[in-house]
Amino acid sequence: MSTASTVPTELTRPEAQRPEIVELGLPAVENPGEVAPKDAREISKSFFVRLASLEEGTHEYQYVRNTLIELNLALVKYAAGRFRNRAEQMEDIIQVGTIGLIKAIDRFELSREVEFATFAVPYIIGEIKRFFRDTSWAVHVPRRLQELRIDLAKAVDELSQKLDHTPTTAELAEHLGMDEEEIIEGVVASNGYTAGSIDMPMDDASDHGAVPLSDRLGAPDAELEIAENVQALKPLIEELDERDRQILQMRFGEEMTQSEIGAELGVSQMHVSRLLSRITARLREGLLVVE
Repeated sequence: MSTASTVPTELTRPEAQRPEIVELGLPAVENPGEVAPKDAREISKSFFVRLASLEEGTHEYQYVRNTLIELNLALVKYAAGRFRNRAEQMEDIIQVGTIGLIKAIDRFELSREVEFATFAVPYIIGEIKRFFRDTSWAVHVPRRLQELRIDLAKAVDELSQKLDHTPTTAELAEHLGMDEEEIIEGVVASNGYTAGSIDMPMDDASDHGAVPLSDRLGAPDAELEIAENVQALKPLIEELDERDRQILQMRFGEEMTQSEIGAELGVSQMHVSRLLSRITARLREGLLVVE
């Protein structure tokens, strides 16, 4: 997943590269990721105070900022736990949530007089939800239709309880204040949220047991096209003279070679070839005429 590159690599800092903690006036935190949540909240306050006084881009600023990230990774794991039932790997969800944590750290101000955890969790959850919204669809659809799918799901639940039946398109349109065409577009787009393989077995009560969906899907009937062409050719063949119809019968009905047809008609094989080319060209031209 590409989001991993957005998380700072300095989270694991060699000792030689750390600034002097005493000079920063901060408590020593050897393993920020192992600090208990309650202690992390108190330590974070000191680091936020120091972060506000440092120049962005300096080594000291990066040290304080990255320590804050490590101190508060527990918030990401807490928020990510709400999405354990999703198909995506938990590692990916935590990576995305960490991006939300970083955004919260960059935008947090102590003057807000609110706990950092209260401020950060909405950022983390919002980033995870945005990840699901942008990547979970099996077929890409416009953002407008992705959001409409959520509105439709809520509207169906509300109207089903109120009306005691599945709402119609007109009822959904009236409830949401939209046109019926927009509702239909949203319903069709919702079909693109999930997709399954046609080779996936389907359970049923038949004697044959589970069979792939592909075995139940229809396919174009090649014989149908042949039948259509035969019906279209009949009136064109009737317009041919008797000799041309005889040549067609011998070549395509009795499957005789051009030499055999020539011997039957008393002409050369080359002449038969020219006659067949002329006849088939005439029939082909008749089939391609658009009325």
